[in-house]
Amino acid sequence: MWKSGEPPSWNPDVERFENIGFDDSGTPGSGFWPFWLGTMMFGSCLWISVNWFLKKSPASKSKEPFLDEFGKKNLFIVSIGLLGFLTLIHVVGFYGAIAIFLFYYIRFVGKHSWATTLSISLTIPIIGFFFFDIAMRIVLPKGYSEPLFIPLYELFL
Repeated sequence: MWKSGEPPSWNPDVERFENIGFDDSGTPGSGFWPFWLGTMMFGSCLWISVNWFLKKSPASKSKEPFLDEFGKKNLFIVSIGLLGFLTLIHVVGFYGAIAIFLFYYIRFVGKHSWATTLSISLTIPIIGFFFFDIAMRIVLPKGYSEPLFIPLYELFL
């Protein structure tokens, strides 16, 4: 919430948190959605904490372990995949890493068919590239695969 209240770098005259409301034209400022979503999430966390402290929820009264053996195994499997994803970002870039992570997760964790695995793990990074890099012009890390993107930039930008 604090970070979303920072003024835009291109306009140093704006005070902190002036961008979390609506501007003169009636459109939301640059920090509107992150700030108010963060506010709702923070409020939800406070509400959950109060319910836990007052022992109002069934989970707060339970003496059962938080994770059983199956939950621990799945947490480990997903954690390994996420650590691999984060490591691969520096090598094959964000789009390559997300494709590999989706392939791993859908095929080996979710045990879905090859058609489902390949269609999703290849389509999502392509859509992500066109949305972030081309439409929004938010450049994500490319790693060693950056030269492969130069023809796409020349074609679409």
